[in-house]
Amino acid sequence: MSESPVYLTQSGLDSLQKELDYLVKERRQEIAQQIAEAKAEGDLRENAGYDEAKNAQAFVEGRIRELKVKIHNAQIIDDSQIPGSQVALGRKVVVKENGYDDEESYTIVGSTETDPNNGRISNESPIGKALLGRTAGDVVRVQAPAGEIEFEIVRVE
Repeated sequence: MSESPVYLTQSGLDSLQKELDYLVKERRQEIAQQIAEAKAEGDLRENAGYDEAKNAQAFVEGRIRELKVKIHNAQIIDDSQIPGSQVALGRKVVVKENGYDDEESYTIVGSTETDPNNGRISNESPIGKALLGRTAGDVVRVQAPAGEIEFEIVRVE
C-alpha cells in the first residue's frame, strides 16, 4: 500500500527532521537511562518508575516511526508552477467574511503543519479546500457546523 504524500514547507520538513534527530539521538538515551535506573531498584512488578519509562519509550518509538514515514513521504510545497494570483499550498490568502469588515489571513499548508491559532490551515480542511485554486475577488462558500459561511478573497500573497 502506497503512502499519501505529506505536503510540507521546507521549514516544516526541517522541523520534523530536527524533532526526529532529537528523539533518536537524545531522548532514546534518556529513556534507556531511566529504564536502567528503575531496573537497578529491584522488583519490576511494582515499580512505577519502570512502568513510566517503558510507556515513554513506547511513545517515543511510535513518534519516531511516524516522523520517518512523514519525512519519507514529504513533498515540498512548490507553487512556482501556479500563477501568483491563485490560492495554492504555501500561499497566504486574505479573506473577508460576508457581513463583516474584519479581514482574516490564512496560510494554506499540508495537514502536518496545521496551526489554526496562527492562521495556518490545512489544504484538507473545508475552508482550505474551498479556497484552493481561487483568486482575489472570488466568493467562496463553506459548509460549517453552524451553517454556510461566505468569504470573499481580498488578496493572495
